[in-house]
Amino acid sequence: MKISKRKLFLLIIFAYVAFSLYAAYNVFFSSKVISRVHRVVKKENGGVAGGGGDGGAAPFLAEDWNPWEDEQVEYNSELNRRREAFKKHMDKIERKKPKRNKVQIWGKAAIGLYLWEHILEGPLNPTDKVAQWREGELHSGKIDFSFYTGPAVVQGHVPLDMNSLVLVLNGREQQKVAYSTRWLEHVQALVYSRTVSHVAVVLLGNEHCNNNWIGPYLKRNGGFVDLLFVVYDSPWVNDRDVFQWPLGVATYRQFPMVRPNAHMITSTRPYLCNFLGTVYKNSSRETLIQVLKQSGLDKDCITTTREKWLPQETADSLSNYQTALAQSELTLCPVGINTECYRIYEACSYGSVPVVEDVLTPGTCAAGPSSPLRLLKAAGAPFIFVSDWKELPAILEKERGMSQEQRVDRRRRLLEWYASFRQQMKERFTEVLEENFFKNGA
Repeated sequence: MKISKRKLFLLIIFAYVAFSLYAAYNVFFSSKVISRVHRVVKKENGGVAGGGGDGGAAPFLAEDWNPWEDEQVEYNSELNRRREAFKKHMDKIERKKPKRNKVQIWGKAAIGLYLWEHILEGPLNPTDKVAQWREGELHSGKIDFSFYTGPAVVQGHVPLDMNSLVLVLNGREQQKVAYSTRWLEHVQALVYSRTVSHVAVVLLGNEHCNNNWIGPYLKRNGGFVDLLFVVYDSPWVNDRDVFQWPLGVATYRQFPMVRPNAHMITSTRPYLCNFLGTVYKNSSRETLIQVLKQSGLDKDCITTTREKWLPQETADSLSNYQTALAQSELTLCPVGINTECYRIYEACSYGSVPVVEDVLTPGTCAAGPSSPLRLLKAAGAPFIFVSDWKELPAILEKERGMSQEQRVDRRRRLLEWYASFRQQMKERFTEVLEENFFKNGA
């Protein structure tokens, strides 16, 4: 019997649809699928593929078999291996980095600002000079410094997150000594509680070099202060645990950090010299003023005198003083209670050569061939030194004969020296702390 083409075609279509449905069922609903590539055989009751156990029962497939499982395991293993290799590489780099040590500075005297802004050249926030709380951070050598200063920096309220501390104190007069002693006792308690391990003090010393009050706190005398940096030519200085420190500029009078510029170096200055200050009775300052007047040199110099010392400057007096420094070739620096005075450093800031009265003052400061001004002389300060102000007329006469080119060259050398001096003090300060605080990995 002949089958018509139409029926044959329909039969083929029916068979195709039936097969497709069967295949779809096996793919999506049947859990027992045999792969042509992988045949996973599970032993049942100790049987072996192809026979054994249950009379040679046929093996069956693992129901949870994943055809990509082996590849995923291999991928994860490789990923973990690479991660571990990268971690070891980063650890190796970290070990090669120089170790950073942390030191905190508490500025409880105005010379702390000279240390931080002029020597270390650190930033301060806020920039408002009369703010109650100011702080900053910087890196020097292998040390990360943090600095806190201002009236609101009080005992027990400074965030101490390191065990090495520099305390900046004023020991110039008895009232300041009492205040500084309280801070030392506070730090001593921190040392005894093992909160702080290393302590250094930067001290504005007494102008007669009478600093006996701090002696018992030094480690060499059974105290806890490892290092002392002291202003003026103290006989204690040995460059082992006691170091000399520069007086610097009068930051307590808001004298700023001056940045030299081309005009400061090359400008023609209208005055030969300047002296703005207090003239004490029966002092060499009286001699200085007399010499200027008698020789008629006061017309070539800016002079403003007063009979009584004032602790603070007005905005106008500070501006006038800075103008005098910037417009004078020389700044006259007579001795006060001590030979070292703020005026020396302030003159250097403006490139006005200090003419320094090189005589020892009464007191217990070190006497020797390099005293007074031992630190500045050792650094090769390019100053003019006089032992008597009667030498001044000859100095100013020589000054008149200098060309502008010579004056500009001298001014440049003075500014370069002062910048180099501050850099040397920065490096020395940092190196001394590194050597004494961290040499054993403490």
